[in-house]
Amino acid sequence: MKKVLHFFRNYYLFSFALIAGLTGLILDLLHYSLAANIVIASIALVEALPLIWEMWQDFRSGKYGIDILAATAIISSIVLKQYWASLVVVLMLTGGKSLEDFAERRAKSELSSLLSRVPLVAHVIKKNTVLEVKLEDIKPGDKLIIKAGEVVPVDAEIIEGQSSFDESSITGEGLPVQKDLKAIILSGSLNIDGVVTAKAIASANDSQYQKIIKLVKNAASSQAPFIRLADKYSVPFSLASFAIAGAVWVLSGHAIRFLEVIIVATPCPLLLAAPIALISGMSRASRYGIIVKNGSALEKLASARTIAFDKTGTLTKGHLNVREVTSFSGLDEAKLIKLAASVEQNSNHVLAKSIIKYSQSKKIKLEKAKNIEEIAGRGIKASVKGDTVWVGGYSLIKDLAGPEAKNVKPDYTSTYIIVNGKLEGQIKFSDSARQEAKKTISILHKLGIKNIAVISGDNLPAVKIVADELGIDQIFADQLPADKLHTLTKLKPKPVVFVGDGINDAPVLTSADVGIAMGAKGSTAASESADMVIMLDDLSRVAMAVEIAKKTFKVADQSILIGIGLSFMLMAIFATGKFPPVVGAVLQEVVDVVSILNALRAHRIKLT
Repeated sequence: MKKVLHFFRNYYLFSFALIAGLTGLILDLLHYSLAANIVIASIALVEALPLIWEMWQDFRSGKYGIDILAATAIISSIVLKQYWASLVVVLMLTGGKSLEDFAERRAKSELSSLLSRVPLVAHVIKKNTVLEVKLEDIKPGDKLIIKAGEVVPVDAEIIEGQSSFDESSITGEGLPVQKDLKAIILSGSLNIDGVVTAKAIASANDSQYQKIIKLVKNAASSQAPFIRLADKYSVPFSLASFAIAGAVWVLSGHAIRFLEVIIVATPCPLLLAAPIALISGMSRASRYGIIVKNGSALEKLASARTIAFDKTGTLTKGHLNVREVTSFSGLDEAKLIKLAASVEQNSNHVLAKSIIKYSQSKKIKLEKAKNIEEIAGRGIKASVKGDTVWVGGYSLIKDLAGPEAKNVKPDYTSTYIIVNGKLEGQIKFSDSARQEAKKTISILHKLGIKNIAVISGDNLPAVKIVADELGIDQIFADQLPADKLHTLTKLKPKPVVFVGDGINDAPVLTSADVGIAMGAKGSTAASESADMVIMLDDLSRVAMAVEIAKKTFKVADQSILIGIGLSFMLMAIFATGKFPPVVGAVLQEVVDVVSILNALRAHRIKLT
């Protein structure tokens, strides 16, 4: 609401100044020059007051912005009776801010379009009757009818029929995808040309599209520190402008020469180029399924020099298969799997899912676990038929198991089973690197990332296998969440980016300069803790995010430097005293338009 009011305030200020200008022009043509000057000067002063007040507030808080150039130009114009010049500067400022608002709304249109496609109701089959129900009332297992032209309400599996689906709002891919029997269709997809019956596999809140919507609302409400990019230019530019204008005044002896120079140094290119480019870049990222929660994250990512990855589920496929079951005290494989799976059925960890899947393939009936307690990064504890069972990683057995733990050497990815304080067994898993992982690492190096590391809670041999395959030199294994935090602070050069997907990654995602969560399969905690969320199960989007960030800020820098360069050129021309201030004010508006149009190129960034 505040942004809407801000937009209308700028729009009405610009309209008011424009009407005043037309009124003054008519009065001037009717030879009421005095009345025209009074109208124009009054409007210029009234509209300059908010600018002067904001500038004063900045001074009081210790900030030195570049609005001082614009305020100086307006006040100098009125004092020197260059009323038309003052009005043009006011029109330039209010028009520039209105144009900025328009550009922001245009750049965010792709994000906003997601919200407009949210389905409110769905058609559910109950007792052979098709009922229209609210989205929040859909439960996993409900049968849905999805007709051509309708948006898929929740993640579902096709059980009858086939059709093509437009998944561009989810994946960023424009081509329709054919979906047949047993295919998974994602919420937010558009059914193009057929009628299908599907079984809901998630509620609305847990479906892919709703996750995106929540993140988009976060991104839309985040206040990005846009001015920071301009800060490195604003002080030297302001000092240089005042120095040139002052020197011309002293050398010529005419105050009007000061105004002629300062009026072409008004700072709109610095004020507008950065935010427009940044918002355009954020919008561009969203088309590739990369949700950027705030502009600060994109800015830091653009200068990132180090990226650290979690291993399981991030660098690897996360589809772990049970490779070997070892018993240390005589319990058979079925018993060990039964104990482990009974406890792990209450966990969302990828290893837990693999154990459950393995138990199902062996048709092992599970017991009900009680008094469940999970410690992120270590394991899970529960009571199973009176026994206290711990299931977890190597760090767990070092603390809880008996003397037999000394003979266990960590290899591969493993889970250990401890029953009543005694180490009973080990389950080994096999995993492989993602198909796109090696290419992603190579692209990141080409984009200027100097250091790439893997930080994992897994044991060193298992981590090293993946790191060697992908060409990652820095390896940190056996890392608990607290260890990951400590390791992250030591990584150099800064800024440091961390990419992860599990609940145990939430603390380190929060503490990293930029946290990127693989949100397609990752935990809610990871997505909420991160600065960016990749909504697709595709690691290459990390490299895309880095490239978009770098190109966005390259465009922003170019736009600012173009504006500054043109302003200095105009200052040199107008220092000759051959052109009136009003012409300089009009030409400076042309500079603003050039800078803004260049900044909008970030909306059309092409990836290599």
